[in-house]
Amino acid sequence: MKNINIGNSGIEVSEIGLGCMRMANIGKNEAEKIIKTALDEGVNFFDHADIYGNGKSEEVFGNAINMNSSIRESIIIQTKCAIVPGKMYDFSKEHILNSVEGSLKRLKTDYLDALLLHRPDTLMEPEEVAEAFSKLYESGKVKQFGVSNHNPMQIELLNKYLNNKIVINQMQFSIMHTGMVDNGLNVNMKIEHSIDRDGSILEYCRLKDITIQAWSPFQYGFFEGTFLDNDKFPELNKKINEIAEKKGVTNTAIAAAWILRHPAKIQTIVGTMNPNRLKEICKASNVELTRQEWYEIYLAAGNKLP
Repeated sequence: MKNINIGNSGIEVSEIGLGCMRMANIGKNEAEKIIKTALDEGVNFFDHADIYGNGKSEEVFGNAINMNSSIRESIIIQTKCAIVPGKMYDFSKEHILNSVEGSLKRLKTDYLDALLLHRPDTLMEPEEVAEAFSKLYESGKVKQFGVSNHNPMQIELLNKYLNNKIVINQMQFSIMHTGMVDNGLNVNMKIEHSIDRDGSILEYCRLKDITIQAWSPFQYGFFEGTFLDNDKFPELNKKINEIAEKKGVTNTAIAAAWILRHPAKIQTIVGTMNPNRLKEICKASNVELTRQEWYEIYLAAGNKLP
């Protein structure tokens, strides 16, 4: 498993991370198996959020990993906060601090390697966020900070007040969710793909040494399902399967390798709770897609180049 340097911070993490959203739906024994498989495959990064299973995903993970000092030092734990399901987003100091305390208790750890603000809060007061982050950092409870689904100006506004700058931005990105690259490939064109929907977030993060994490790497739309082995996308699956056969891996490995091929060094967060599937996905770290193969997959997904 290849590693990347998160936000140029010196923290080395596996380029494939295990997303633990679905861990709320499995028991302790199954959780132990998927965690062990991840570690055996070189995955040292585990992504959580306080809303996953209403906290149960963190709890199951905390109970399953049998945390001790040796294990804790060898893994990277990230969680997210600020979504109050169905009600609001909350970047208040009180909410952030309370959320972290809850996550630490459920995860059975004294500190988080990274804390992300889950979705933008338009009522954000950046000074208040800065106070919360400073308190968490100074107390040793959080080492690094990031955001999820934020645009460049939202990050700039936060960074104006933060002593500990944003080093991560988690965004939806997959072969069938390519908005981050579409706009950059269709500059000055009067077509759908030329619309800048995110403020050139890909280029911004590269300029600012912010690591992009890709969530839902096998999904199309907003949790509409996977595009792999899906009859809705015959040309795409034909191309992916053709390249997978040539490389001697599965289609999931090719879908992940397509993300990893980008020079932005995007970390891919995969959410499977199936050990065998995780093993197949992890092979992506050793797959080298050529420039031609990358573009062939992009075009097979229904995209066009000007």
